[in-house]
Amino acid sequence: MPLTGKQRRHLRALGHALDPVLTIGAGGVTDAVVRELQGALHAHELVKVRMLRTAPAQRAETAAELGRRAGAEIAQVLGRTALLFKARLKDPSIKLPPAP
Repeated sequence: MPLTGKQRRHLRALGHALDPVLTIGAGGVTDAVVRELQGALHAHELVKVRMLRTAPAQRAETAAELGRRAGAEIAQVLGRTALLFKARLKDPSIKLPPAP
């Protein structure tokens, strides 16, 4: 289910203080990058990803591909940084505001 505007705002507020844990470079979105992202999402649920200027695709396209391949929602793309969210099935640590 897609995130609502209120839920995105909540995630952006939580993600403001986070540092990027993954960097996308000239290799683009590879299987290894997706595996790392999935591991980080499982551990933290909310992950910042930095996209370097050398990344082969546009930042919005790269963020969309990461979200699709990792099964995550994009909370924000700002500059060359994307914020991705995927709640754990068991014991989620981030509680989202209810959808209307």
